[in-house]
Amino acid sequence: MAVLEKGSKKLLNAWAFYDWANSVYPLVISSAVFPIFYGALTIIKDAEGNKISDTVTFFGYDFNNDSLISYVTALSFLIVSIISPILSGISDYVGNKENFMKFFCYMGSLSCIGLYWFSLDNLFFGLLCYLLALVGFWGSLVFYNSYLPDIAYPEQQDKVSAKGFSLGYIGSVILLVVNLVMILFYDTFGFTDAGVPTRIAFIMVGVWWMGFAQYTFKHLPTGTHEGQKVTRSVIVHGYKELKKIWKALKTNKVLRRYLSAFFVYSMAVQTIMIAATYFAVEELDWGKQDSTTGLIISILLIQLIAVLGANYTAKLSEKHGNIKTLIVIIFLWIAICAYAYFVVNPLQFYITAACVGLVMGGVQALSRSTYSKLIPLDSEDTASYFSFYDVSEKIGIVIGMFMYGFVAELTGSMRYSILFLITFFVIGVILLFRTKKVSKI
Repeated sequence: MAVLEKGSKKLLNAWAFYDWANSVYPLVISSAVFPIFYGALTIIKDAEGNKISDTVTFFGYDFNNDSLISYVTALSFLIVSIISPILSGISDYVGNKENFMKFFCYMGSLSCIGLYWFSLDNLFFGLLCYLLALVGFWGSLVFYNSYLPDIAYPEQQDKVSAKGFSLGYIGSVILLVVNLVMILFYDTFGFTDAGVPTRIAFIMVGVWWMGFAQYTFKHLPTGTHEGQKVTRSVIVHGYKELKKIWKALKTNKVLRRYLSAFFVYSMAVQTIMIAATYFAVEELDWGKQDSTTGLIISILLIQLIAVLGANYTAKLSEKHGNIKTLIVIIFLWIAICAYAYFVVNPLQFYITAACVGLVMGGVQALSRSTYSKLIPLDSEDTASYFSFYDVSEKIGIVIGMFMYGFVAELTGSMRYSILFLITFFVIGVILLFRTKKVSKI
């Protein structure tokens, strides 16, 4: 097959289509169906729907169910944060980067399929599949993102990147709706309960991800540096770049203060985004309302409002400045956490979800653009700066998820974990005020 030229429409579409393929993982597995499934599997209730136990035995030890999944999630992101610099170094120098992208894609998608057999009797295998799916998703993104300058010219990159995001949103929502219909109307499809179509949803995610990725793999170039081998110097290159940025931060007071603030408040933001569904499953009284429908509606609500939040935040930052806008957003996060402690019914949760969506899109978009503006204009290491940013975020998730699970384990309730996250936001605000003193943006 003829190699497509850089910048060709067909090549750009093929690259963006991988977002359509893999975005079903973060929506269906991370945010929607799996957390609901995990809660139903690990929470024992009486005939009236009252919780009796949420303890899970793993390797002979008893864990709060949410603490256990938090620890596994933290371990997954720890692995990602360790291997990301290695993968970045490889993607910069090795020729056959497509094979590396395929490896993580197939590992992630097959692990999603493996979740079909998730059960308390098969807990180790199930949690291993959960861990490998997460590593596969983020690992494949390292190589996927590194393709962008290879397949698109600078003036094309913003547009094709946005197209990928749009395709990912549309594709993931389509599959989520299909899964929701199967689960809610299971008897219409010949199932005796909702458990089987829920498990089938995991298979569908894996097949969707792997299947649609073939179009991307068919048209992407193998690589840009044919024939180079993976040597020790290549593997450690990513770590050397991170070390160089770390040294550069010592002389850049503004960027150092901002990155410290981002590292702290991002712990709380990312933890809430990952753990929100688990919180709703365990802590809310859904009454006669179907919790599955309610939770998925809230997740879709968050995504839709997040787009509006990102756009509105951009307008506010133009008028009032990035740092000042971020400070206001973090104060809103503090208010949301305080309100969430008292949330007990679906309506209150929907209100919380809408508020989270509004500030979630804003804080993510503005955090990244603020960091970009603070990078020295004469720097030729923008990729390395963003690699440092990415690793900082992942390590923050590790700490945030571990502390979230630890507090839930100590107190027996995720409500206290939510309150504890306010600590990170408060420290983040203080550090942002310090950044504002030396920053003009």
